[in-house]
Amino acid sequence: MNELVQAFHELAPEDLPELLRRHYSALGITGLTAYCADLRQEYLIALPDSRGDSSQRLPIDSSLAGWAYRTVSARIAESDSGALTLWLPVIDGLERIGVLGVQVPDLNAAILNRCRALASLIAFVLISKGTHSDSYANLQRRQSMKLPAEMVWAFLPPKSIGTPYVTSSAILEPAYDLGGDAFDHALLGDVLHAAVIDAMGHDLYAGLTSSVALAACRNARRSGGELPRIIDTIDHTIHEAFPDRYATGVFLHLHRTTGQLSWANCGHPPPILLRRRDVIPGAFDSPPELPLGLGPTRPDIPRRIHSAQLEPGDRVLCYTDGVVDARSSDGELFGEERFVDFILRATAAGEPAFEVLRRLVHAILDHQQHHLTDDATVLLFEWHPTGALTSTTGR
Repeated sequence: MNELVQAFHELAPEDLPELLRRHYSALGITGLTAYCADLRQEYLIALPDSRGDSSQRLPIDSSLAGWAYRTVSARIAESDSGALTLWLPVIDGLERIGVLGVQVPDLNAAILNRCRALASLIAFVLISKGTHSDSYANLQRRQSMKLPAEMVWAFLPPKSIGTPYVTSSAILEPAYDLGGDAFDHALLGDVLHAAVIDAMGHDLYAGLTSSVALAACRNARRSGGELPRIIDTIDHTIHEAFPDRYATGVFLHLHRTTGQLSWANCGHPPPILLRRRDVIPGAFDSPPELPLGLGPTRPDIPRRIHSAQLEPGDRVLCYTDGVVDARSSDGELFGEERFVDFILRATAAGEPAFEVLRRLVHAILDHQQHHLTDDATVLLFEWHPTGALTSTTGR
C-alpha cells in the first residue's frame, strides 16, 4: 500500500486503472474497477483502461453499485461460481464521487480495511488531480456543456460538505445548460455559510453575473466580512460590472454550536424551515428587498439582517423559482407543496440529504420532460448538534 501511495503523487488520472492493476494482487484482490458518477448522477462510468475504453456504465438507480453510491454503504455480491464482489462508495468527506468494484477470493476484516483505504486513495487522486487534468471532468460528461454552465461549474463548491454539527447539500439543473443559478456553502470556523443565487436571464451574461456574485461573496467572507459586508460587496460589484443586470439571492450564516442563524433575503423566494416532519409557516418571511445589483441605486432602502434560533434537527431548504415553476406537458406546476412533501417523505424514510436532492431533481426533470425552461437549484442544510450524522448522511 505504501508503494501505491507514493505512486499516486505523480499520477495522471487516466493512468489510475493501469496503476491499480499492477498493485492490487499484493492487496489480496483479484480484480478491480473504479467508477465515477456522471454529472447528473444517473450512471456510474468506469474509468477508462489503457485502451481508452470507458463504455462500461451502471445505472445508479438499479444496480448494486448504484445502491452503494446512493446509501454510501458497502455491498457484497456473490456470483454462481462463489466469487465475491465488494462494492464500496468512493467519497471525499461527504461528497460522493463514485464507487469501487473489487473482486476478492475471500473477505475478511483485513481485506475490507485495505479496500476501504484504496477507495479513499482513489477519491484523493480524482479530486486532487482533477484540478489540472480534464480526464475526470470529461468522464463525468455525457453531452457537451454550454459556455455559461462551464463558467458556473468552475466556481461551484462540492455539492456536499459537513461536520458532526452541521451538514449541507446542494444540487442544480440543467447541468449542461445552466444560466444564472448558483449555490455556495463553506465552513468558516464555527459558522456554516450558505447561499443560493439566481441571476437575471439565461445567457452568457447571466452566467457571468452569478460567477461574479460568487467571487465577490468569497472575497468578502475570506477577508473576514460578516453578512452585511458580503451582501454589500456583491451588490456593488454586480452594479459596477453589469449595471443593467441583477440577481436575487438568499444568504445564511449558522453558528454550528449554538444554532443561531443570521440570514438576509435579496429579492429571492424565502427559505423553508423543516422541523421534524412539519413545515414551520412563515419562518423566513420578511419585507421585500431589492435584488443584488440594485441596492446602490437606492441607498435610502437599507438591507436587513434577520436572526432565528434553530432547534436540533432543524433543516433549512433554499431554492430558486425554477424548482416550483417547472411545468408538465399539460401545464401543471411542480409546485411548492409537492416539492416540500418530497423532501419531508424522503428524509423521514432516512435517506441522506444528498440522495434526497438527487432524486428530487430527477423528479423535477421528469415532470418537465427533461427540458427545464429555467434553472432549478436546491440547497438543504441541517443542524444536528448532538454530532449524529444519521439523518442527513446515512452514515
